[in-house]
Amino acid sequence: MAVREFVYLALTALAVVYSLMHVICRVNRSKNINNPTFVNFQKKYFLAYFLALLADWLQGPYLYKLYSHYGFLEPQIAVLYVCGFAASVVFGVFTHTLADRYGRKKLCITFCIVYSVSCFTKLSTSYTVLIFGRILGGISTSLLFTAFEAWYVHEHVETHDFPKEWLSLTFSTASFWNGVLAISAGIVANMFAGVFALGPVSPFILAIPFLFASGAIVAISWGENYGENKRSFSKTCSEGAKNIGGSRRIVLIGAMQSLFESVMYIFIFIWTPVLDPHHPPLGLVFSSFMICIMIGTTFYNYIASFTQAASLFVNGSIVLALISTVICIGSTKPGDEHPTISYVAFLLLEFACGMYFPAMGFLRGRILPEAHTVGIMNWFRLPLNLIACIGLMVLHGDPSTSGTRHMFIICSCLLGLALFCGIRFAALTKDDENLKNPSTEEAI
Repeated sequence: MAVREFVYLALTALAVVYSLMHVICRVNRSKNINNPTFVNFQKKYFLAYFLALLADWLQGPYLYKLYSHYGFLEPQIAVLYVCGFAASVVFGVFTHTLADRYGRKKLCITFCIVYSVSCFTKLSTSYTVLIFGRILGGISTSLLFTAFEAWYVHEHVETHDFPKEWLSLTFSTASFWNGVLAISAGIVANMFAGVFALGPVSPFILAIPFLFASGAIVAISWGENYGENKRSFSKTCSEGAKNIGGSRRIVLIGAMQSLFESVMYIFIFIWTPVLDPHHPPLGLVFSSFMICIMIGTTFYNYIASFTQAASLFVNGSIVLALISTVICIGSTKPGDEHPTISYVAFLLLEFACGMYFPAMGFLRGRILPEAHTVGIMNWFRLPLNLIACIGLMVLHGDPSTSGTRHMFIICSCLLGLALFCGIRFAALTKDDENLKNPSTEEAI
C-alpha cells in the first residue's frame, strides 16, 4: 500500500480510536461550573486564545515544504529552523519578566502583530527575509505560550476572585480544544495547499486573518494586568541555578526534559523530508500526529488514577520514543527507504509525546519549588534548545542522503541517555509518596 493511501486509512482509524476513548473516559472528566459570570469570562478568553492557536497550528504542516518549494536545500532549511529555535530560547527567558512589567494584554497583542509579520515574510523567496521571519516566529511562539495563560490566571484569581480549583477546568478544556484545533488545522491546510492547489504558502496567509481577529478581541474586550514579581531577571536565574545545584532530583528532571524534548524539536524538522518525497498529504499526516498525541494524553489521564508512580509514564514514553527512532534508523537507509514504516514509527513517537508531557508536568509540579520554577525552567531551556540546534547543524554539515539516518542515530543516543536518567530518577524517588497516585484532575 502506498504511503498516501495508508495516511488516509491511519487518520480514519485513529479518529475512531480517539472518539471511543473519549467516550469511555468521559466519566472521568471534570464537571461543568454553572456560574454565568465564569462561563462568560471563559468564553472571552477562549475566543481570542483559540483563534491564536488555530493561526499557529495552520503553519505547522507546510513550513519545511514551503522552504523546499522555494528551492532551498536541506542544510539551508536546517539553518532556518535553528534560527527559530534560537530566537525562541533567547526571547523565552525574558517573556515572563516582560509580561509582568509591561502588561500581559500588551504582549498578547504584540504576539498577534509579530506573528502576522512573520506570516507575511513567507511570501518572499529571499533567504534573508525568511531568516528574519523565522526569528519573528520564534519570538511569537514564546509569547503565545506565556502571555495568554499568564493573563488568564491573573484575571481568574485576582480580578474575578474565582476559586483556584476552577483553573484546572479551564486548562483541561483548553488542552482538549487545542488538540481539536491542531487536527482541524492540518485538514484545512491540506485543503488549501493540496486540494485547492494554492501552494504551501497558502496556510500562512490564511493564518493572518485569525491573528488579526484574535488581536482585535484582546484589544477590545480584555483588561490589562501586570505581575507583582519584583525580582530582577538575574536574581531569578541565579536562584534557579542554586536550586538545581542543590537537588539531584531536579538535575535528573532537567536532564530528562532536555534530552527528550530536544528529540521532539529535531523531529519537527525531520518528518517532512522523510515523507515528502513519497507525496503524502502533509496536512493529513500532521493531523494524524495530533490525534496520536491526544490518544496518548487521554490514555495517561485514564491510567493515572490507577497507577502508583508518574515516573513510570515518563520512562515508558522515553522507551516508546526510543523504539520509534531505532525503527527509523532502519526504515530510512539510503536506497532502501520504507516510508510507511517510518510513518508508523512517527505515530508511535507522537503517542509517546502525548503521555510524556502531562506526566512530566505532574513531576515538575511536585519536584520544582513553586517560587523558583521560572528560573529553573529558564535553565532547562538552554540545554534543550542547544542540543536541538547542534543536532540540526550536524545535519546542516551532512548534505548526503545518509544525513537523515544519522539524525535518527543521534536521537536514539539522546533518548538512551534520557532513559538512563529516568531510571536513576525512579530509583531515587521510589519511596516518595508525594510523587504517587496523581488524580485525574492533576493529570489533565
